[in-house]
Amino acid sequence: MFYLILLVIAWVAAMWAGSIAAVVLYPVLLLTSTVVAIGLYLMQVRATLVPDSSAGLSPVVPVAAGKGRDPAYPHYLSRQVWKDWTAILRTASPRIAAKAQKALGTVSGTLMGGQQGWFLFPVWLAICGGILSAAVPVFVVAVLIMTLYAATVVLGLLVWLICVGLLRLVDQAFVLAYRILQTCPYPGCYSRFTLPVYACPTCGNKHAKLRPDLNGAARHVCQCGTRLPTTILLGRYRLQAFCPHCERLLPTRVGRVRIEPLPFVGGPDAGKTTFMALSVDAIHGAVNEAGGRAFFADKTDELAFRRLRVELSTGRISKTGAELPKAVMLDIALPGKTGGDRILYLFDPSGEHYTGASKVEEMRYLSHGEALILVIDPFALPDVQAHLLQSEREMLTAKGVSLSPEDPADTFTRLRNELASRADGGKQRRVAVVLSKADLLRGTTSGRGIDDLRTWLKLMGLGNLVRELDHQRADVRFFASGLPPRGAEIAELLGWLAGLRLSAHPAEAAGGHATEPAAGDARRPWDSKPRPSGRPPLSYLIFRRGLAAAITLTSALTVILFSVLLLNMWLPNDAPALDSTASAIDPSATAAPIGEALAGRWRGLVHQSNVRDYHVELTLKEGAALGDRAGAVNYPELDCSGTLTLEPVTATGATMLREEIDEDPEDRCIPTSWLALQADGSGEVSLFLYVQPEDASGGSPLAYAQLSKDP
Repeated sequence: MFYLILLVIAWVAAMWAGSIAAVVLYPVLLLTSTVVAIGLYLMQVRATLVPDSSAGLSPVVPVAAGKGRDPAYPHYLSRQVWKDWTAILRTASPRIAAKAQKALGTVSGTLMGGQQGWFLFPVWLAICGGILSAAVPVFVVAVLIMTLYAATVVLGLLVWLICVGLLRLVDQAFVLAYRILQTCPYPGCYSRFTLPVYACPTCGNKHAKLRPDLNGAARHVCQCGTRLPTTILLGRYRLQAFCPHCERLLPTRVGRVRIEPLPFVGGPDAGKTTFMALSVDAIHGAVNEAGGRAFFADKTDELAFRRLRVELSTGRISKTGAELPKAVMLDIALPGKTGGDRILYLFDPSGEHYTGASKVEEMRYLSHGEALILVIDPFALPDVQAHLLQSEREMLTAKGVSLSPEDPADTFTRLRNELASRADGGKQRRVAVVLSKADLLRGTTSGRGIDDLRTWLKLMGLGNLVRELDHQRADVRFFASGLPPRGAEIAELLGWLAGLRLSAHPAEAAGGHATEPAAGDARRPWDSKPRPSGRPPLSYLIFRRGLAAAITLTSALTVILFSVLLLNMWLPNDAPALDSTASAIDPSATAAPIGEALAGRWRGLVHQSNVRDYHVELTLKEGAALGDRAGAVNYPELDCSGTLTLEPVTATGATMLREEIDEDPEDRCIPTSWLALQADGSGEVSLFLYVQPEDASGGSPLAYAQLSKDP
């Protein structure tokens, strides 16, 4: 029996000690478990977002090219950010749960695994309770981080979409301001388009939608990791472009420089090819003279032009093939702002293509440009043929000139009918009427008066053509071309047609140039710098590490705030209290009247938990007895005041006053409370404020202050 009593006493003592220990262990374990859980979460955040690798917990995989999709990484905020968030939650939650389960198992096995469990139950309960209760702050932190994460992503998406819209607007404004025209120069296509297909300079992948969109605002990232510009001003034109319809190679700088189609129109043997060769030579000389550069955009054009110059030197030009023409592409770059740059498309089809309406329809490039070069063979005009002398015919035959049966008036009529089907009615802004073989024509009787070419054409049966051009209100210039060429005038004429201000030095009229036109590239190719294999796009890395830093900072601040809150809730108030050994107020006790030492005006600063300090003013009347109105109280910052009534003293001798607030317009003060005043022997008085009078028997005061008496 004695041992049983000892055992019960030991058990009670253990329960009492365990309960006291539990009061300390519970908040400590609650805070520790919360910090550990958040730490495990941050470890998963770091493992997912910080490494510079495409592999890992949330792999970065580029979208495969397909219908309507480019072989590029989508913008991080449009897709990968949600995959990363899912990966963090998917890996962090089980790890935290497993850690908590292991801790609970270890604690339960150690503390409750044997007979010691009867004595350590309060300790076990406090530890397990602290671990399990950590789920609440961890959940709150998770919700807070998730909210901030989503808000950050949404805000980033909005800013990004605004950037996308602005970049598209600027890109479109540039196209409209510089009247950028983009067309295909190849036969069988001749398409007009707004956006070419661009090739990645590293891997050659084709990007058909290289513009600000879901794949990026300023840059798209190719599957190979190369960053590609999305607008003209950012350098998109520095990439190699392809026609989006026939997928053939386009000239460099397409999209940055306006394409100016210049079709040469004329019947068979009209001299179109000769005049085109003279034009290329003249333009090249004028551009060089101005300090610019003129390049063939295609090496085959350079080779064809060299062959053509050889033929011109022999006086015999090969007949143009019957197939539809590919444009001779001439890229012109002028210095400064003297007249802008152009890519000239020079179309030289065989004259037979203008002898039938259906053939004219095939030349869809005629509907793209604003300029036209109408080449007229004077010896194809019926009136000229009718007035040729036999000696003149023999002279022309010796020169290799044949009299074409195709009347230039018929050629123009078919051309006009085709252009009339255009949306603008076929109204060209600029038309150059070029009379070829003028040097030979001057040697005939019909060549008199060709210096006034407009009048001469009217006299030779082309009055309808001249009147039709006047009716269309086009800007028309007439030019007589022959050998030797007048290079300066030809350059000026072609510059006028293309919207360029070109003028060659008068010496150029004689012919030769220091250099011949050659193929080249007027742009600076895009400097491709792909990221190493196995690494995500740089934008992904920046966004990921930025989010990781934000999550870490948010978590740390939340833990600090939670720790402060827990300490304020758990630790006792640090204010001094009345003697804890004092008994409750004795209702039968009396109170001495307010003496001279206590009477007067007192001031002090009140300290109260979780409230900013505020001032108090007491006015006490000498001689006030028990139950009498002993004075007044005022709280200036709280804008409230009231009366004081003398109450029975406590066992410690403290003077008790009942405070009743009667002026409180903002309802900031307690209507009734009790003040305990205790002199400290130094001339000052300690004030303790209680909600109930019995709290003065050892309980903690709501607030306290040290009062000083006014002199």
